[in-house]
Amino acid sequence: MKLLQSSLLLCLSASATMSYGQALDGEALRLLQASLKDSSLDAQAQLTNTKRALALDLSHQYAQLAPILQTEINQYQLAVNADDILSQHRLNDNVITKADASIRRVKGLSAKADSLVQVRLADETMLTPWQQGESPLFAYEPDGDESQWDYIEAFDIHGQVHQLDVYNLPQQPVFVVGIDSKKAFVAGLEVMRATFAEAQSAKKEGALLSRAQTQAVADKPISTTVIKQISLKDDHEPWISGRAEIYGIVTGVDPSREEPVLDIVEMPYLDYADTTYYPNQIIIHWERYRWAAADMILMEHDDGTNYKVLATKLLEAAEQILKSIPDPEAQGYALIPQITNGILSVMPDAWFTNDDDFVDVYYTLQEGVEYPNLNGANGNAMTSFAPLVIQPRP
Repeated sequence: MKLLQSSLLLCLSASATMSYGQALDGEALRLLQASLKDSSLDAQAQLTNTKRALALDLSHQYAQLAPILQTEINQYQLAVNADDILSQHRLNDNVITKADASIRRVKGLSAKADSLVQVRLADETMLTPWQQGESPLFAYEPDGDESQWDYIEAFDIHGQVHQLDVYNLPQQPVFVVGIDSKKAFVAGLEVMRATFAEAQSAKKEGALLSRAQTQAVADKPISTTVIKQISLKDDHEPWISGRAEIYGIVTGVDPSREEPVLDIVEMPYLDYADTTYYPNQIIIHWERYRWAAADMILMEHDDGTNYKVLATKLLEAAEQILKSIPDPEAQGYALIPQITNGILSVMPDAWFTNDDDFVDVYYTLQEGVEYPNLNGANGNAMTSFAPLVIQPRP
């Protein structure tokens, strides 16, 4: 980071023959291209450099960007996607286009029409001062463990660097430039589900239920478990992080063969810590699990996650654990926590030093059992689970 900052200052001081804005524009693109070509950088470092270049680029183009933001951002919507920004044809899109491609590559997402780049006002209290003409800053979320952050770096509309407090909300309006976490999250879960389904389908050797079998299943009551209420502890997230994107990974064993089952459950309502939610959400369909038992891992979307790689590693870990057990039936549902622990063991160590990634885990949830106010193993989540049997249509 210091090297990039020095490079920026050198470039600006050497740009006497060009305008200040031109220097910023060229430097943002140069920093982004240099980062993309540097094979020594890990995925998280590349993403951070990408977001930094975006923040610098948009701070430079604020005169053209401001009318668009004023149209799109209001008390009901504090964020705007890059597609909406670029549709106005007022901005130079070189940095945004290259940044979006870089983000998709790092996260293992296919190229689609919707951009993953987003500009978000950090807090609704900043809306009125900004609308009244106060000049904003453009910031980005650093990488690494938040407890190790010294400051949040931001650029003003002249490209000058500012160092903001990590936990105290700035007085000046701040736009956070980064990844549209909602779109990236949904696309990432699609990739994980497809990876799991592909693996499970291959092991079933293409066997499909007949129409009669499908109807027979549909005519039976469906046994499920729902989340009646859930809350996470206040983990003192930095102001720049925004809302959480929580999802669950339900783990168990297939009822018909010696293979693990991994299901992904979205929790789009679970935005903030220290808040109780009452979703009545189905999280487990028990016909998918042997021994009427399963575990659930709670995760939060992370900018640096490559969803294809993550899904493959989780599936491989679960399969290896199951294959290492000579007689699964002898252990019964006691082996399910072993599968879950195997999954946790392949997650990066950094994910366990920051609540932005690994949230909590529930071991041995059983069919038909109610669990009121159950703490997760890490004590970060409290959830009330209840059985629910859905009757077929008469």
